[in-house]
Amino acid sequence: MKKPIVVIGSINIDMVVGAARIPRVGETVAGKTFNTFFGGKGANQAVAVAKLGYPVAIVGCVGTDAFGGQLQIGLDSAGVDSSSVSFVKGPSGLALITTTSHGENSIVVVPGANEHLGPVLLDEAAPLLESAGMILTQLEIPFDTVEHLAQFAERKNIPLMLDPAPARDLPMSLLRRVSWITPNETEIQELLKRKITSDEDYFEAAVSLLSCGAKNVLLKMGSRGALVAQQDGSKEIVPAHPVDPVDTTAAGDSFNGAFAVGLMLGKSPHESATFAAAAAAVSVTRAGAQPSMPTMDEVMSFMSEQAQVESQPN
Repeated sequence: MKKPIVVIGSINIDMVVGAARIPRVGETVAGKTFNTFFGGKGANQAVAVAKLGYPVAIVGCVGTDAFGGQLQIGLDSAGVDSSSVSFVKGPSGLALITTTSHGENSIVVVPGANEHLGPVLLDEAAPLLESAGMILTQLEIPFDTVEHLAQFAERKNIPLMLDPAPARDLPMSLLRRVSWITPNETEIQELLKRKITSDEDYFEAAVSLLSCGAKNVLLKMGSRGALVAQQDGSKEIVPAHPVDPVDTTAAGDSFNGAFAVGLMLGKSPHESATFAAAAAAVSVTRAGAQPSMPTMDEVMSFMSEQAQVESQPN
């Protein structure tokens, strides 16, 4: 029996406006479309795992507003075990997102119920966490909860994958407890307080994170692909797939969920990152966060098509 992936994280309702471009400070632009989607980095990653056919559960909080019940139903319908989702008085988490026709986005997140995901709820969910083959978390929940989770994972010897988003400083005591840290360009710059402009900068950043105590590093480099760096000194870039983006909102979440699935299926880190790059590529060709997550068949079909294209003579 497969050990489940357990996600500890945010559950949001996404309100998405499509516009020709993201407005500058003080500017009003005309929107073209408006939609609501289920989102939140925790819920997105859980749905990404579920859509790929791997067992997954989530620990999180939703509000007692009109969105709370809808969010839980959305998780259930995607195949996520939501039995450890708590309802707390007040509004659910909310993200206000502006997207452009080029796939760019700008996001403001209001935590809402996610602020109530405290260490006590983790302790109540301990039996579920102990059953996990891997735990995924992010930074859209209280930071003391993330630290408490890292200590739990270390005690129980359960691999912990941390997506350090939104970007913030992280203590070395946390980094030492993380099996995989998966920052993107913005987050790595915040973590290390330096600009990233080249592949060489990414390699140096990975070495810096490893020297800070992280066991393994996966740097998400956007159109450059991803850099996998391990404690044994190995470092390799997995290229991204060129696609026409529609909405990049949850590409990183799709990548993280697929990377975790790959590892749990026994793939090597390089193979898992290759698989995750394909999943993320499919996801950005669709609108919305959770609706964009691909199935296993879709990812494998995409990878097969890409292999055929790459095998063609120039």
